[in-house]
Amino acid sequence: MHEPEGAETLERAEPSIEWTGAVSEQFSRVIVGQNLLLRRLLLALLTGNHVLIEGVPGLGKTLSILTLARCLDATFRRIQFTPDLLPSDIIGTLIYDTRTGEFTPRKGPIFANIVLADEINRTTPRTQSALLEAMSEEQVSIENQTLPLRRPFMVVATQNPFEFEGTYYLPENQLDRFLLKIAIGYPQRVNEHKILTTQPGRQVLNDLKPVMTSEEVVVLQDAAPHVRMDETLLNYILDLVTATRHEEQLHLGVSPRGALALSQAAQASAMVKGRDYVTPDDVKQLFLACCAHRVVSKTYLHNGDAAATDRILQGVLDRTAAPK
Repeated sequence: MHEPEGAETLERAEPSIEWTGAVSEQFSRVIVGQNLLLRRLLLALLTGNHVLIEGVPGLGKTLSILTLARCLDATFRRIQFTPDLLPSDIIGTLIYDTRTGEFTPRKGPIFANIVLADEINRTTPRTQSALLEAMSEEQVSIENQTLPLRRPFMVVATQNPFEFEGTYYLPENQLDRFLLKIAIGYPQRVNEHKILTTQPGRQVLNDLKPVMTSEEVVVLQDAAPHVRMDETLLNYILDLVTATRHEEQLHLGVSPRGALALSQAAQASAMVKGRDYVTPDDVKQLFLACCAHRVVSKTYLHNGDAAATDRILQGVLDRTAAPK
């Protein structure tokens, strides 16, 4: 009997799944104590989505993204977001060729496999919005030309906490494009001691060898949607997002894009763990990371209590019955 296409896709992906362990090993040579960050980055990569990382300067955010790109033999471009950055500085522009009398596109740094939008909240919302089409449709429009982006494509944006001077709020439609948000803090003392004694970083980075090609990443991305999601788990996700829309403490609930993101992240999480099916724990462990940045709490609007959103969503998770 011929197996369904999904099963064949998962079977082709099995060798590549093992190589994610090799990515972790290479990553740990450069970055100390950020295992959760790597796991979440891999989930976004496997689903063809994007990540927002929040943390104060000096925590290794930029170095982490560059290390991942080196591990994957992927093209990497960094865009430093500043108040005077223009949309054309990101996507490119049309250049008039005097020899042919025609306009030709000059591609911007968005044309790479992994794009680091560094300190994204230091530029204006107008410039931030230049990323929307790329993040949603894997293409950009320059004047009247639409140009596709090459797979795999992932935007990893970093931002400083909002209380820092010179920062802008990211619009809700921009935040909704990120699969998940990762907040990283200062390292544990034992890890910081290791950083001081071994001083890993850019010296080791130059010696890293790719352990996965871009083509192999695309195989993983094509396999992820075929991880089995039981109907009871689909209803569980719908129960969770519906509860956020009726939560009195939230001004804005989780969008349908957020529900899809949670489903995709759970499938990728199961695949990384070597399973071809999703469990309730896959959904629970990713609910806050996938949804907290998509909702707006009334407490945050009134007094800027950023932790209130996590507390509210944790309450939603605790009250919503999970399938057994």
